[in-house]
This record gives sequence, C-alpha cells and structure tokens, in this order.
Amino acid sequence: MTTFDDILEEVGTFGRCQKRIFALFCLVSMPWAGVYVGIVFQGFTPDHWCRDPAVVERRQTCGWSLTEARRLTVSQGNRSESSCERYEVDWNSTALSCDSGELALSRIPTTAACKDGWEYDYEGRQSFVTEFDLVCADGWLVDLYQASLNVGFLVGSIAIGYLADRFGRKISFLMSNVLNAVTGIMVAMAPNYVALLVFRTLCGFGVKGGWVAGYVLLTELVGVEYRRTVGVLYQMFFSVGILILPLLAYLISDWRWLQVAITAPYFIFLSYYWFIPESPRWLLSQKQNAKAVKITQAMAKENKKTLSKNIETLTDDNAQSRTASFMDLIRTPNMRKNTLILSFNWFTSAVVYQGLIMRLGILGGNVYIDFLISGLVEFPAAFLILFTIERIGRRIPFASANIMAGAACLITAFIPDSMFWFKTVAACIGRLGITMAFQMVVFVNTELYPTFVRNFGVSVCSTLCDVGGIVAPFLLYRLAVIWLELPLIIFGCLAFVAGGLVLLLPETRGMPLPDTIDDIEHPERRMEKAILRNPAADQPASHCKHMQQQRNSYGLTATDRSIFFLYSFLDFTAVSKFPLNILTHRRFKPQGRVTLD
Repeated sequence: MTTFDDILEEVGTFGRCQKRIFALFCLVSMPWAGVYVGIVFQGFTPDHWCRDPAVVERRQTCGWSLTEARRLTVSQGNRSESSCERYEVDWNSTALSCDSGELALSRIPTTAACKDGWEYDYEGRQSFVTEFDLVCADGWLVDLYQASLNVGFLVGSIAIGYLADRFGRKISFLMSNVLNAVTGIMVAMAPNYVALLVFRTLCGFGVKGGWVAGYVLLTELVGVEYRRTVGVLYQMFFSVGILILPLLAYLISDWRWLQVAITAPYFIFLSYYWFIPESPRWLLSQKQNAKAVKITQAMAKENKKTLSKNIETLTDDNAQSRTASFMDLIRTPNMRKNTLILSFNWFTSAVVYQGLIMRLGILGGNVYIDFLISGLVEFPAAFLILFTIERIGRRIPFASANIMAGAACLITAFIPDSMFWFKTVAACIGRLGITMAFQMVVFVNTELYPTFVRNFGVSVCSTLCDVGGIVAPFLLYRLAVIWLELPLIIFGCLAFVAGGLVLLLPETRGMPLPDTIDDIEHPERRMEKAILRNPAADQPASHCKHMQQQRNSYGLTATDRSIFFLYSFLDFTAVSKFPLNILTHRRFKPQGRVTLD
C-alpha cells in the first residue's frame, strides 16, 4: 500500500506545479487585507460638528471658511460637546451679517443636541461614517460594522470548512470567491446603513472560509519540508496587502470606489477553476482514488518527474469516518487538548492583533504612514519564523512570540508619552510578536489535525479568532474611555497566558502530516513513518536525537515538568495515567512499544 506522502517524494515535494499553485494562492491573501482592515479608510471619522442650516446658507453666501462657520455653530470648549451639541439660536431675531466677527455667540448659554445632521472637515474624502452620520450617539455603529465582518467570518469559516471537507477544497474555494465578488459589490452599492451591515456580514461569510480552504489545499500539495515556507509566505502576502491598501486609499477618496477596488481581484480568482487541482489527499480520504491518481500524474508531468508503478497502489490509510464532526475534535485526550489550546491562541491573536491596529486610529497621526509602518513590521516576523521553526521547532518560537507581545504591551502601557520614540519601539515589538504568533497558529493548527478533519478543525478553532474580532473593537474603545492604556494591559495578559499554553502542544518539526486520529493520540507511530521515509542514515545526528527524544512520548523535559499541573487541569484523565517517575524526570519507556534506544 502506497500513501500520498510516498508518491509525493516521486512527484516532487515542491516542484514547478506546486510553485505555480503557490504563486496563484499568494495573490488571494492581498485583497483580504483590504476587507479586514479597510474600515480604517472606509469608516474614518473626521472632525465634525452640528449642522445649522442658517449658518450653512450664510457661509455659502458670504464665503466663510469652515472655521468661521463652526465658531457660529458650536462651543469651542470640550471636544465631545462641540461635536455633538450646538448653540440654540433663533436666527430670525439675530442679525446675521457677513462679518462673523461681530457676533459673540459664546455668550449664549443654551446649547442643544444636533437635529439637522453634521458638518465634516474631511477635505473631499468620504467615508460611510460621513455619508450615514455615524457619530455621537450612533458612533458605536462603526464598531458594529467591524464586528459584523467577524460574525461573517465566524459563520462562514465553519460552514465553508465543513463544505471543504465534504465536497472538496477546490469547489469550496471557488464558491467562496463567487460570494466575495457579489457581496463586495453589494457593499459598495449599499443605500443605507442596515443594508451595508447585512452585505458586510455576507462578505465576511465567504472571505475567510475561502482563504482557509486555499491554505489547507496548499499544505496538502507540498512536502513536509516545505510546509512552513509555504504557510508563512502565504500569510506574508496579507502584509503586502496592508502596504498596498494605504496607497489605494490615498488615490481613491470615495469609500464606495475603494470597496470596488478591494473587491475586483475576487472576480479574477474565479479563473482559478482552470489552474488549480483538487487536493489528492482529500480525494483519497473520500475513496476517489482514480481522480487522485490522475491529478498526481498531471503534477508529476508538470514537474518533469516519472512515477513508479507504486502509483497503482496509491491509497489512504485513514480508517476513520470520512465525514468530519465536532466530536472528532474533542473525543480523545490529545485532540481535545490541541483544540482547546489552539482555540484560545486564535482568540488571543485576533484580539491583540486587531486591537493594536485599531489603536493607531485613536492615537492620532498620519494614518497612511502608520499603516505603512505596521505593514513593514510584519515582514521581519515572517523571516524570523522561517529562520527558527526548522532549527528550533514550532513550539518554542510560537510561545516566545506570544510572550514577547505580552511583555511589549505591558511595557508600552507604562511608558510616559514624553518618551515617544521608546514607546513607539516597544509598540512595534508588540506588533512584531503578535504577528509572528498569528502566522504560526495557522500552520501549527494544520499540523495537529488528521486529513479527514483538517480543514474542519482549522475552521472550528479559528472561530475563536472571529469571536476575538467581534470583541476587539468594543474592548478597545470602551476601555480606552476609562484609561487610554487599559486595553494594552488586557492584551498583554492574554498574550502571556497564550504563550504558556503553547508549551503544552506537541512538537511537529520534521513530522509528516497526520492521517488519522490515532496518529495524534500515538505520535510515536507517526514518527516511525517519518523515520521509514527518511532513514536515520540520511539524517543529521541532531535530527536523529530530536526524533529519539520525541519518540519517548512520556519522557518530559524540564519545561514540560514545570507546566505539569496546568496540563492536568486541561486533561486530568490523561495525566492521571502518567507513571510517577515522570515527575522526577527519569526516562520512561512505555511497555509494549518499540523504542529507538
């Protein structure tokens, strides 16, 4: 019996075919940045004040500046009052000449809430905030706009994740892009706020599910040694999108046309129907062996490789049910532990990452420059991941990134504003750390679930990312009212806890993708597959030592021992079965298992 990993060695683990598909999918990450954080430009809130029809009419007649007209409309004291209240003036009994300096309206003691709308100082740029007057008492509706996108992410990632495991990665990806293209244009044409909210939610439904389906398809087409590079670079193109977005926003002043520009690539992605294959791994898991063989042969031909006759016995060694369910994620101890920890890390990454981006908006400054810097900071994150995860492993860099982000957030919160550059550097370090953590949780998630439930598992765990995205805008803006730095304290604590939990996950460096739940519950069996595929004679000594240490599944390191009680909280049943000599760090060889010693 020949598995797909065996045939992939003959096809080419990252040949011309995989490189072409990888390049096509990288383009998918760029417009997602516009969908995810485009609110900063599409929903910006400019300086505003109450509209007084009489003053507006006189300004047009007399040619007053906005500053002169504003002086006759609102108090120049407290900013919130000047934005949401105006002088109560009976202009029929007040002489209103073109000499605005003759009027002393500050002596008028009475003010009233805005009843005729608002004036905006946006210098020709328009957002849905200015169009639908989402300010003052309705300001929270801007937060709801961003939250609605994450509601769409939440529902769509589960639904499309299930469809991807049930009907295939390719068809789910294409269906998502049809939805993205249609709803994106509907957002641009929304006649009112309610319609805008509905279309925005539908747009979120397709965007994330399609992105995850593409990610899983890529992961399943390349060899184990290229998974980390493909995964990190796939996400890094999101940062490329962040760099492009401020340029588009600078050139396109109207939020509706900016939405069209963000949506346009999704029409192009529909052409991928002719350029990308279905995942052979998924086809094998669905007993569609003939199609899997045909696609594998086409990949080998494009890679200029010749397949052996082993292709005729290509099969899937997955003995589990071919239809994924939520119970598959929590039924067994290791699957349950992985699901809980990964879900919390998805939540933390979303809250901290999105919160730090939106925080730039409430700090002031040039939003175009701020976005450029935030995009540039993410590139070192990608290269740090690529440099460390094959040398050190996944677990330590993943945990360190979270802890670094948490420490930077806490330090930034207590740095005085007078130390501007020091505070900026600390904030950038926090952004670097959480970007690393966000990128790592995606591909670590795919490495900890078997084939038949992989797409569904990633989608379910990432729903906590969407919950974090829903919480983040309200958490940031409401806590900032109490104390501007209070959100950073919350972000820092969340990141510290997430980093500690990561240390409980198994190491996946150099491991083949798991095919069954049994591979997750008994990692030594999956390790044996890796050793058979890559004999010890061909491996560096350090790698063989690493494999031997991982093979002894009950031999804990000092780090494992220090977090033993936290592990017992997550999975008391499994820990209660551990032999007592674990706590003294003596090597233990489970009876009935073949060891490498």
